[in-house]
Amino acid sequence: MKLLAATIAVALPVLLSSCGSTESPKPASQAAAVTPSVLVEDAWVRATVGTKDTTMTAAFMALTNPGNADIKLISATSPVAGMVQLHEMAMKDGKMVMQEKAGGVNIPAASHAHLSPGGDHIMLMDLKNPLKPGDEVPLTLKFSDNTTHDLTVPVKAFTEEEEHYHPTPTPK
Repeated sequence: MKLLAATIAVALPVLLSSCGSTESPKPASQAAAVTPSVLVEDAWVRATVGTKDTTMTAAFMALTNPGNADIKLISATSPVAGMVQLHEMAMKDGKMVMQEKAGGVNIPAASHAHLSPGGDHIMLMDLKNPLKPGDEVPLTLKFSDNTTHDLTVPVKAFTEEEEHYHPTPTPK
């Protein structure tokens, strides 16, 4: 009798806990897929039609990291460009220059990063065709947590001065 009472005491809570739920628990990998590691918003690519150099342009966007660990944007690719790099604007020898951003773009935990004109951005080089407002550019972003985001990004006109994105090389 003691053995029966002990078995019921152990089994009863397990049986009762499963009675109210018809859902089976989700595996950890499935739960992780539900919560994206980085949210991408307001993405756009600068049109090249009407610019001095139609072989390169830049992509901009807002990146939000809802997680509790920093994540980096480490690379990007696009079939419309022969080469894609992460770039930054930096002061060099007293002049603002555009250069490849070593180590990628950090997106702090529970915060965001902006890829914007005059700051960090994705540079699309060796474009296969000029881009006009209304076109769409496929773009794949790769992050340090081994996730990727496939985007279709609209091309928009940008009217600021040409030198803002295609600075003249700094004399050496």
